[in-house]
Amino acid sequence: MADPKTLKETFERVKKLLTIKPEKGQYTTTTSVRVRDGTTCDVEHKYWKFTADVGKTEGGNDTGPGPSVLQRGALGSCLAIGYAKWAAYLDVPVNNIEVEVEADVDARGTYGIDGVKPGYKGLRYRVHIDSPAPDEKIREVIENADKHSPVLMDFTEPVPVEREVKIVKNEKARSEK
Repeated sequence: MADPKTLKETFERVKKLLTIKPEKGQYTTTTSVRVRDGTTCDVEHKYWKFTADVGKTEGGNDTGPGPSVLQRGALGSCLAIGYAKWAAYLDVPVNNIEVEVEADVDARGTYGIDGVKPGYKGLRYRVHIDSPAPDEKIREVIENADKHSPVLMDFTEPVPVEREVKIVKNEKARSEK
C-alpha cells in the first residue's frame, strides 16, 4: 500500500527526473480493444485485461461496465489519485478520499436522432476529503490536483483525435465463394 511518505518521495523523485530529463515523460501508449459476441469488448493494456460492454437494454451482453462508466471512472480515479499524491507532497494528512462523478445523458444522440449530439450534456464531480488539516490546505491540495489532472484536462480541453482505418478482407471467406 502506498503510504503518504512513499507517495511524497515518489512524487519528488519523478518530478526531479522529469525536470532534468523531460523526454522521460513524453511517450506514446496503446490500449487494444477487440469486440466479440456482438458488443463485448476485451480491453488490454500491458498486463491488464478487462471487459467492457453495454447493457442488454442496448442490445449488449452486460458482461462489464460500459464505455461511459469507464470514462467516469477514469475521471474519478484520476482525480482521487491526484488528491492522494498532492496531499502527500504538500504534507496534508488525509484519512479518506472519495470522488463521485455525475453525468447528464441524452442517449438519443448515440442513435443518430437528428439535432442531438452524442456525449454528455453536463458533467459534475464531488470531492469528499476527510482530513484534520485546515480547510485552506485541503483546498490547496484540490486546486493543485485538479490543475494537473490529465483526464480532467482531456474533458475540459479536448485533445486532437486522429482516425486511421484498415479494412481487412477475409481471404478464406472470399476463396470459398
